[in-house]
Amino acid sequence: MINLQQNLRLEQRLTPQQILLSTLLQLPLLSLEQKIKSELETNPVLEEGDENENEIEATAEETEEVEQELDQFENSNQENDEYDKEELDQAQKDNDLEDFLNDQESYEIRIPKDKNKEEYDKPEVFVKTLPEHLMEQLHILNLSEKQFAIGEYLIWNIHDNGYMDEEVDLKNVAINFETTVPKVENVLKKIQLLDPTGVGARTLQECLIVQLREREYSDPVALAILSDHFDDFKNKRYAKIIELLDITPKRFEQALEQIKKLNPKPGEGLFDSRSNYIVPDFIVEKMDDDFVVTLNEWNIPPLRISPTYKKMLMNKNNTDKETRQYVRKKVESARWFITSIYQRRMTMLKVMHAIIDKQRPFFEKGPEYIKPLIMREIAELIEMDISTVSRVCNGKYVQTDYGVFELKYFFNERIENEAGEEISTRKIKARIKELVEAEDPKKPLSDEKLSKVLKEEGFPIARRTVAKYREQLQIPVARLRRGL
Repeated sequence: MINLQQNLRLEQRLTPQQILLSTLLQLPLLSLEQKIKSELETNPVLEEGDENENEIEATAEETEEVEQELDQFENSNQENDEYDKEELDQAQKDNDLEDFLNDQESYEIRIPKDKNKEEYDKPEVFVKTLPEHLMEQLHILNLSEKQFAIGEYLIWNIHDNGYMDEEVDLKNVAINFETTVPKVENVLKKIQLLDPTGVGARTLQECLIVQLREREYSDPVALAILSDHFDDFKNKRYAKIIELLDITPKRFEQALEQIKKLNPKPGEGLFDSRSNYIVPDFIVEKMDDDFVVTLNEWNIPPLRISPTYKKMLMNKNNTDKETRQYVRKKVESARWFITSIYQRRMTMLKVMHAIIDKQRPFFEKGPEYIKPLIMREIAELIEMDISTVSRVCNGKYVQTDYGVFELKYFFNERIENEAGEEISTRKIKARIKELVEAEDPKKPLSDEKLSKVLKEEGFPIARRTVAKYREQLQIPVARLRRGL
């Protein structure tokens, strides 16, 4: 039986302008330059250059007429849809297969015959980064808006070797996105099953187990070794494993061969890390008692809408309907793009100023004075969504008096000392690293001894916490450090 119902519900949907802005926000400086060049090539209405005096002094009537044309364009969706279909059909007819196959163009740079080849640098072929590769796959998954936002945040915190950033705590991620840890864990598991399998793992053990379980034939002995006896396995206590699993040495060797085929670093060597050099997005300089923030946009050209196409849009008598339809679409697209570039600039400056306000001791005295900070504090300070702050911080760098730092460097967990003061975990990790580097190689400090020393210095952390931070710093246990 057919049942008709009416219901009222509230939905959030992203407009094309919001999608464009969010895309531009997460682009670092060099990628933004490429995006602008690409837009200049594909949109003839958009061009480089500032508005000249003649254009600034344009009459109010012309301006109003352009706005009216754009308003009419926005209110004629059905007509535009029909035109889009016709345009698509015509484009398909124009692009004949035989012409395509006979096209001799390639990506290789063509050097003039009368020039010395050594004067030209051959551009490198574009290779996607690991986060870009994973984001393409994330769009295919059936995720809710919140799940997608969480997935995007996690992906942009994955290192080039395929492992999750050790600073990422799923509890903090759950708090930031107002959800539960199991739901964040569920999204992370979906990411770990993307290509390459095992990416986004937090430990080597987790990485290998994910890969082994996804194989067509998963060796149960190999899985038992990784799941239940990983500590003995990584320390090569093979005889003990054979005894505990009650298997023959030959069966153990078979399982070991399966484990050797797994990739301990799933992201390494497959994608372009683009980390040969860093171009900072911000420059922070201290002038008198204040800090001046400058966006490093010296290579970003000013953009404007071509005056020629403006006149063509307003000239109804000498321009046919289809041409004006096409120009209207391109003018609207150019206007969105220019506005999004401006909004990106303002948003990035807001976030950077907020970070300086929260981390002022760092910018005044140096890295050892960094304070605990989470992204939610910045989001509340600038009255924006936390996902916006995340997009701004991912892959962006700032040049300071103490070096170049990624914006994510300024966000870290906190603990309280005996006096009730909040201490950054990054400061504690730096101290652990100093203690290990200064220890006697013949008598390395155990986690218990490190915990005792830190407590005496006013850092009340347990042995297990010391072990956790030591692993994040990729420092081996005391037994393996002996004699080095």
